[in-house]
Amino acid sequence: MTDEQFRRHLFEWAAVHLRPLPWKGEADPYKIWLSEVLLQQTRVEQGMPYYLRFVEAYPNVHALAAAPEGDVLKLWEGLGYYARARNLHAAAKQVAFKLNGVFPSDFAGLQALPGVGAYTAAAIASFAYQQPHAVLDGNVYRVLARIWGYDEPVDRPEAKVWFAQKAQALLDVDRAGQYNQAIMDFGATWCTPKRPRCAHCPMAEQCAAAQQQRTAEWPRKTKRPEKRRRIFLYAVVQQGEILYMCERTDKDIWQNLWEFPLLEVAETPTENARIGPLLVDHFFKKSEQKSVKIDMVQGPLKQVLTHQEVYGFFAKIVQNDPDWRPDASLNWRATAQFTLKKILAKPRLIDRYLDENPLSLTLF
Repeated sequence: MTDEQFRRHLFEWAAVHLRPLPWKGEADPYKIWLSEVLLQQTRVEQGMPYYLRFVEAYPNVHALAAAPEGDVLKLWEGLGYYARARNLHAAAKQVAFKLNGVFPSDFAGLQALPGVGAYTAAAIASFAYQQPHAVLDGNVYRVLARIWGYDEPVDRPEAKVWFAQKAQALLDVDRAGQYNQAIMDFGATWCTPKRPRCAHCPMAEQCAAAQQQRTAEWPRKTKRPEKRRRIFLYAVVQQGEILYMCERTDKDIWQNLWEFPLLEVAETPTENARIGPLLVDHFFKKSEQKSVKIDMVQGPLKQVLTHQEVYGFFAKIVQNDPDWRPDASLNWRATAQFTLKKILAKPRLIDRYLDENPLSLTLF
């Protein structure tokens, strides 16, 4: 298939099948940037309500830049990859305070923003400014690999060069934004990872994968290393109307999110009954343990991340001494009398526990 034939087929397909999405046709670089950051490693169906909520809460870059980070993280809650949210906030501040609220219109300037890589910069440049930069996301990799039968793993350096050159050669420079949107939608809705719609595809007769019945093989990837397995034991410590929480401050997963006091262990306990006493011994002095009662142990709850699998066990521990206070070195924060889920940004693992064990507490 020639490059011209591909473009013609793609635009014919797009004239009938493009998805109606709230950011399509948008010329405001702020909203284009917002949609692209929200949709990184996120399905459109999941990301769309977040986009609508962000636009409502922060209608322009100045509003987002002025927001407290905790509010941004809370609105982001559930999307995962919280470094994206922190980069989003940092980039908004850079545009609002250092660039007078004006997004860069050149590719290099866009890439200089926190969290903006080559793909996001190409998307903003082409959608907002119609600049001739081809996007390369997972959908585009898949379409190009299948149609041209490219056999090298996409994460190898030589493959990255081939895809970048091929994507740029195919780009319609006079309709860069429309072309980029069309090829991403084609990959997302037609040339899908599983069960692609080859029987109705206008390119099937000239597609290497369709003709060779190898759609499941392309694009190739090198084998991923096994995910790191982590075991988190949480102490859900309640003292009358008070519940204790901690902010994750280390440079690790879920940085700046809130969770229950945590003990990470190397191996899964052989019995859940062992977890409560282990946490009591870890967090309470011997003299404090006489007023402590282990009320319930639950788990595991599992959360899968890109490179890790986290298994959470939860022990509800009741401290019956009203005068007891945690050691200051623990950095525990007391909460009471408000719906915890609505205020603090937390990992999904903690939210799942709270969904199953509703608490009506508030921060003070």
